[in-house]
Amino acid sequence: MQTIDDLDVAGRRVLVRVDFNVPLDDAGDGTRRITDDGRIRAALPTIESLRSRGARVILVAHLGRPQGEAKPELSLAPAAARLSELLGAPVAFATDVIGDSAKTVVAALGDGDVALLENVRYDARETSKDAAERGALAAELASLADLFVSEGFGVVHREQASVTDVARLLPHAAGRLVLAEVEVFRKVLGDPDRPYAVVLGGSKVSDKLGVIENLLSSVDRLLVGGGMCFTFLAAQGKNVGSSLLEADQIETVKGLIATAEARGVELVLPVDVIVATAFAADADHKDVSVDDIEDGWMGLDIGPNSSALFAERLADAKTVVWNGPMGVFEMAPYAEGTRALADAITRVDGLTVVGGGDSAAAVRLLGIDESGFSHISTGGGASLEFLEGRTLPGIAVLED
Repeated sequence: MQTIDDLDVAGRRVLVRVDFNVPLDDAGDGTRRITDDGRIRAALPTIESLRSRGARVILVAHLGRPQGEAKPELSLAPAAARLSELLGAPVAFATDVIGDSAKTVVAALGDGDVALLENVRYDARETSKDAAERGALAAELASLADLFVSEGFGVVHREQASVTDVARLLPHAAGRLVLAEVEVFRKVLGDPDRPYAVVLGGSKVSDKLGVIENLLSSVDRLLVGGGMCFTFLAAQGKNVGSSLLEADQIETVKGLIATAEARGVELVLPVDVIVATAFAADADHKDVSVDDIEDGWMGLDIGPNSSALFAERLADAKTVVWNGPMGVFEMAPYAEGTRALADAITRVDGLTVVGGGDSAAAVRLLGIDESGFSHISTGGGASLEFLEGRTLPGIAVLED
C-alpha cells in the first residue's frame, strides 16, 4: 500500500474517506451533540499532515443508516463543528454530497483548507448492491478530487462507493490510521509475541464464531466473558437462569471447547457472575458462583473472582487482543468487570490491542487512560473480520 507520504499533495484536492460515525444525543436546544469524538480525533494525524503539506482536503463520511434519505438527525454538521474545534481552523461544510453545495465548497478551498461533505449515505447509491450504481456515485465523488486517501478503518470491510469504488478511479493511498490498523492486526494474526491471549466479550457467540474458529489455530489463551459466556457455560451443563443464551449454538460451542482442548488452547471462563432480577441498574443484584445461578436471575457482568482470574491469566502475556465488554458497562452496577479487565490489560508488558466497537466505547466511558493500550481500533466490524482472517475489500483495493 502507498501511504500519504508517497503522494505529492501540494495544491491538489485530496478526497479522504474518514469514519465520523459518532454517537449523538439531544443537546436540549434542538441541536445534536457528539458524546464520543474518538473517531474524529483518530483521523487528525492524517488531516493535519495533508493540511501542512498544502493539500485541499475534502472529507467524506457517513453517520448512521439514513437509507438514502436526508435525515436532519443524521447530519454531519456536528462533526464539522467538532473537527473545527480540534483543528483550531475553519472546516467548510457542504450541505449535500455531490450537489451544488459540495461543488461550491470544494471550488472555494485553498491550500491547507478542509471541507466536510454531508452524510454520504444520504445518497442511496453509496451502499447499493448494484456495482453500476455505486460506480456512478464514485465517479461524481472522484470528479471533485485529484487523489484519494482511505482513512475510515471502520468501513474498510464494506464494498461501498466511497470506500472501494473511488479508490479504483483515483491515485490512492492509506491514511495514517488505516496503515496503523492494518499493521497491528497483521502482527497479531501472523507473528504475535507469546504468550498470546485473546479476550472476547459482548452479547452473542454467533457474532464471534468466525473469530474463535480462526484464532484457535494461533492463540495460547482464550478468555470469554460478556453475555456470550453463558452459552459456553450452558455447553458445560451449567444452569444460566434467565441469562442471555443462544440455545441453537450450544452444540457448536461444545465443538469449539473440544477443539481448544485438542489444540492445547487454554480456555478461561468466568467462575462467578453478577446476577440481577431484571435488566435494570436498580434491580436486585448479587455475586454468585457460575454453579449457583438460579432460575429468574440473569447474569449481567463477570464477578470479582472472575476479574481476578482473568487478570492473573493475562499478567505474563506478550500479546493481548480484547474485543467486547465483560458486562453491561453502561449501567454502573455491571461495569466493574469491564473496568477491571481494562485495568489488567493496561498492566500487560507487551502489545495490547482494543478491538474497537463497544470495547473502545467502554474505555472512554469508564474514564480509563487510553495511553495504557498499545492500540485502540476504530473499527468494530472491520477488526472482527480481520481477526476472522477475511479479505477486507477496502484494504484489498489499496493494495491493487
